[in-house]
Amino acid sequence: MTERETEKILEVCLLAGRIMMEGGAETYRVEDTMTRIAASYGIKETHSFVTPTGIIVSLQGDNPTRLVRINSRTTDLEKVAQVNQISRKIAAGELSVQEAHQSLIQLEESHLLFPISYQILAAALVSGSFLIMFKGVWTDFLPAMIAGGLGYSGLLLIQHYTRVKFFAEFFASLIIGLVALAMVTIGFGMELDKIIIGSVMPLVPGLLITNAVRDLMVGHFVSGLSKGAEALFTAFAIGAGVAVVFL
Repeated sequence: MTERETEKILEVCLLAGRIMMEGGAETYRVEDTMTRIAASYGIKETHSFVTPTGIIVSLQGDNPTRLVRINSRTTDLEKVAQVNQISRKIAAGELSVQEAHQSLIQLEESHLLFPISYQILAAALVSGSFLIMFKGVWTDFLPAMIAGGLGYSGLLLIQHYTRVKFFAEFFASLIIGLVALAMVTIGFGMELDKIIIGSVMPLVPGLLITNAVRDLMVGHFVSGLSKGAEALFTAFAIGAGVAVVFL
């Protein structure tokens, strides 16, 4: 195997790992996928170190170690599933290195998320549903939908214009608290606490918490602790926004 071919395999591994990490995949899944891709192309010994902010991969022999930086992370499990599908095709011998690299580039440039309007509508419906789950009254279903939809809209808007971590979650929960308080004050809503609890549920970092626990269970303590800390600070920002309204 030539040095150029090895470099191309390394690029495919790193690109696949970066797409998965940016999409919200677990650390052990990223490492396993990169190892399987390299093994499918004839490189049996691969060492990788994955954290939420970077990926380091080293292949066997005299090849240099490569590092790629993870600058942004979101929840896009569709891309994670697509990378897994490409990895399975590589393992089955259906894709050459060049074809796999091109497929991953096209996947990285694609936009698979639902439209903004669908996301806001889903957040509103989820808010109302969680209200009922937490034993709220049906008359508060619509207020919870309105508060949850407006709060999630604020989250997306602030995230679009600012890159400050936890800033969007704080102001989104603040918006939810203010809207819920206003609706209860005018008599449109009844139980303020249930409306707020249901409305903030779309903001809760459930995927982060799940990934943190799964990474800790398989021994990835650095990634597990960092994801757990991120989830903790996100939850603190949500609680602080609501607390400001009550104060």
